[in-house]
Amino acid sequence: MAPGLLDLVHLTTWAVCAVIKLPQLVAVLRAGSAWGLSVGSLLLELAGFLVFLRYQIYYGYPLETYLEYPIIIAQDVILLFCIMHFSGKTKRAFFYAFVFWVGWYMLTLQKWIIDLAMNLCTFISAASKLVQLQHLWQTKDSGQVSALTWGMSAYTCASKLQTTWCEVLILIRFIIMLILNIWVTVTILHYSKTKKTD
Repeated sequence: MAPGLLDLVHLTTWAVCAVIKLPQLVAVLRAGSAWGLSVGSLLLELAGFLVFLRYQIYYGYPLETYLEYPIIIAQDVILLFCIMHFSGKTKRAFFYAFVFWVGWYMLTLQKWIIDLAMNLCTFISAASKLVQLQHLWQTKDSGQVSALTWGMSAYTCASKLQTTWCEVLILIRFIIMLILNIWVTVTILHYSKTKKTD
């Protein structure tokens, strides 16, 4: 890929990541409800992002390869607090925050821990998408789940395929995440259309 085009892909990915969860947050805040969203999916997604970010920092990867992750993590944390608030479980959100903070520290106690966590990271992130899909299939209602947010997630995975050719494990991760993000987006759109025609 030409250097100028590669820079454009990086910039657009960062721009999308800067606002990736905003459509989801707006949908939840407008409705005053988090119906359709799976807390388990969000927790798994956060775990996957935190492991990936910690791995990148630990091994000294260039900042541009992971700059968007702190931004997405911050948005996910805000979204988690909103979901917990609307479901009347705000105190549980503080428990989750504590668990993630301890996990962040423990990941780098030994090199084998961060390596193992990274090897499991793709499974954790894939599980987050599958848990959201299962939730959508069970309720047959997309509720406040934002197709735009999931579509932007698919875009960021596709863009990472263009910029991550050197690390096979990371490349496989983005291919799997791209497929699952598209699947969730299509499922959301399907149930949104079904809801409108009923």
